[in-house]
Amino acid sequence: MALILEHIDIRVDDIAFLDDVSLTFKRGGLYTVLGRTLAGKTTLLRAIAGLQQPQKGTLTLNGKDYLHLPVWKRRVAMVYQQFINYPHLTVLANVAFPLRRAGVPAEEAKRRAMEVLDMVGLADFETRRPSALSGGQQQRVALARALVKRAEILLLDEPLVNLDYKLREQLREEFQNIFEGQDDAIVVYTTTEPAEAIQLGHELIIMDKGAVIQKGKPLAVFNAPATIRCAKIINDPPINIFDGAIENGAIQLQGSVLLPIPPHLAHLPQGTYCFGLRTSDLSLGGVIGSKVELSEISGSQTILHLSADIGAFILFEDGVSQHAIGSTVQVNLDSDRIYAFSPRGDLIAAPAITEN
Repeated sequence: MALILEHIDIRVDDIAFLDDVSLTFKRGGLYTVLGRTLAGKTTLLRAIAGLQQPQKGTLTLNGKDYLHLPVWKRRVAMVYQQFINYPHLTVLANVAFPLRRAGVPAEEAKRRAMEVLDMVGLADFETRRPSALSGGQQQRVALARALVKRAEILLLDEPLVNLDYKLREQLREEFQNIFEGQDDAIVVYTTTEPAEAIQLGHELIIMDKGAVIQKGKPLAVFNAPATIRCAKIINDPPINIFDGAIENGAIQLQGSVLLPIPPHLAHLPQGTYCFGLRTSDLSLGGVIGSKVELSEISGSQTILHLSADIGAFILFEDGVSQHAIGSTVQVNLDSDRIYAFSPRGDLIAAPAITEN
């Protein structure tokens, strides 16, 4: 089974919500769509579900026209950001609801609903109302109601975005196990979180301003982002970008900062480039004097927003440290982990790539 979108356009008041999108989704695959707010992720799901009609393009399922198939005939289940559950129904009744509405006998609907509740870890909560559940449990109910339909296509629109960090981590691991068992379905999962997209997906799709800007195996895309735009989206915080050049056998950054040329850049000719370094590939204790603009604590790490002659950048420091705003720290750049992009933003060379 394959769902194929070709040259899909959706525009509202001359604003492109989907811009010439072509994608292929195959049965048994879990596809994560990564992008910032307004990247077009939700619009993509709505187009697949039949809730938003494209102005251009084709959409086929197993070679048959899917674009003009009525919504009620599409075997699609969708899970939204909000916990959309029926407050007056029990957990069991919530999950069995789409089956009962489809005419499935009560006992069969109950059996299937209980199977799915067990799958999502809610087998002991079937008599409760949604108001008696935590946020994570309510989202599990919404997921169970989608899974019980045994739909051909399962669409999840940032289902963990409204949960706290720890709960997101927990459900991310649970979802991974649940989705692995959906061999007969196409699963499309949207998120703004790079770690979530990489952890969950068999295939990763990066979207920006309504367009697909890169797709491939998650770790391959992470290790070799095709453009600076992709590199910024797939890194959180975004990758640091420095203007510079390769001249006289060294990488020369602004402020007369010189770095040795690593082996993966040795083949590049002299000229101007944009160089990229992830926040984890900078460290304290080097020779680049930098001013602390902001210091944040994130779990067991300290995030430093810094400025120097080479420009503004961000550094992740392991451990919790106090750095006064306006103070000076010394920074080291790991040239072995540096990326080279063309001045227009296309990837030219990357460190060693490890594919999953």
